[in-house]
Amino acid sequence: MESCRRTLCSLSLLCVLLDIQLDGVLGATHVEIEHHLEMGRKLLAAGQLAEALSHYHSAVEGDSKNYLTYYKRAAVFLAMGKSKSALPDLTKAILLKPDFLAARLQRGNILLKQGNTQEAREDFEAVLQRSPDHEEARDQLMKANELEELQEEAHATYHQGDYSASITVLERVIEISPWDPDSRELRAECYIRMGDPQKAIQDLTPTTKLRNDNRGAFLKLSMLHYSLGDHHESLNLIRECLRLDQDDKECFTHYKQVKKLSKQLDSAEELIEQFRFQEAISKYETAMKTEPKIPLYTNLAKERICFCLVKLNSALDAIDVCSEAHQRDPRNANVLRDRAEAYILNQEYEKAVEDYIEAKEFDSEGERIDLKEGLERAQKLLKVSKKRDYYKILGVGRSANKQEVIKAYRKLAQQWHPDNFQSETDKKEAEKRFIDIASAKEVLIDPEMRQKFDAGEDPLGPREPAGWGRRTRLASSLKPL
Repeated sequence: MESCRRTLCSLSLLCVLLDIQLDGVLGATHVEIEHHLEMGRKLLAAGQLAEALSHYHSAVEGDSKNYLTYYKRAAVFLAMGKSKSALPDLTKAILLKPDFLAARLQRGNILLKQGNTQEAREDFEAVLQRSPDHEEARDQLMKANELEELQEEAHATYHQGDYSASITVLERVIEISPWDPDSRELRAECYIRMGDPQKAIQDLTPTTKLRNDNRGAFLKLSMLHYSLGDHHESLNLIRECLRLDQDDKECFTHYKQVKKLSKQLDSAEELIEQFRFQEAISKYETAMKTEPKIPLYTNLAKERICFCLVKLNSALDAIDVCSEAHQRDPRNANVLRDRAEAYILNQEYEKAVEDYIEAKEFDSEGERIDLKEGLERAQKLLKVSKKRDYYKILGVGRSANKQEVIKAYRKLAQQWHPDNFQSETDKKEAEKRFIDIASAKEVLIDPEMRQKFDAGEDPLGPREPAGWGRRTRLASSLKPL
């Protein structure tokens, strides 16, 4: 009995000590909670939302039974644009205080913006039941009813194939419920069926955040960007889908296709930067085989092959490919520029000028220096060619090297040497030809003079009149080599 009494005394003493300690802890916690609430209020007013949220987190952890604390934290979430995070706090506040009308009204507003008409209506009706004259609740209830009718109408017109009418209805739907992913996805589908992928992208993009694990939206967005020729963005988006689920079959299948094509196109551009134009052509030809169905990629490949052929001085092949690229994409200024350069290589200066003029028409702001300078050069070359074209005189292409120039000169100089002709008339004509041939060689084997001529300037100046001046000196000094 004595031992029992001692045990009871010890337990009583322990309980007293625990009560004392617990009272101290509770007192301190209350002070801390009030501090966090006050700091949260001040920081919220100052617009420091992240810091305010941190204090409200601490306040909720310290007192999970205070409905106002949840409500205030929900206000911060809403200020940060995180309506999904605000909903659980508003719901908790309502559970703790069912007659808390402000929380019900706020939750109803969020649910309405999310397109959840049934639950939003229940909140507005609950507010009106306790406060029949509540104007905002009455207005929002009317909006919820309107939204429900509009949603039904939008789906009905969509299933009837009247996509334009459905879009018109959905504009009002999304105005009332901007956080509803279903309405945006439906309007995106309407735009796709009407052939407007850009607007579909605008509607689908927000849905990746409005809906959790929205792999379907990432896949569709990736496919839309891919169809528009934006393979880099397509690859980024399909990777987002696989981050959500690496085993998603549809996303993985599309990922392999996009990755393969994107790698080929990027590799081709790297080869161009390294001046490996022939290899770049092969890579673009491979890319066209990888994706033969979407015209934009074929257009791109043809454009870049055209560019590479010009860089390789393959004038005739370049003209053929550039012309095909121009036919596929008539408003592409790059193709017109490159074909103009191919025409210059082929000494067809009038066509080069025409292409540069047309290319400039598609440069509405007139900011492209390459088109301006290219046109000026083509016009100079055209002007010079009407007087004297040293390449045509020797019958060589603009890409001819020094050895090819000398070889052509020797052949023509032997052919047109004045000693080969008997009559005085023939000798005078031969002398003119001979001097032109000699002048052409002089210009084309001298790098500085050739560069001037290629830029549209005749380094020897205009033709001199008949006589023994420069022409006599050239005629006497230039003999067949």
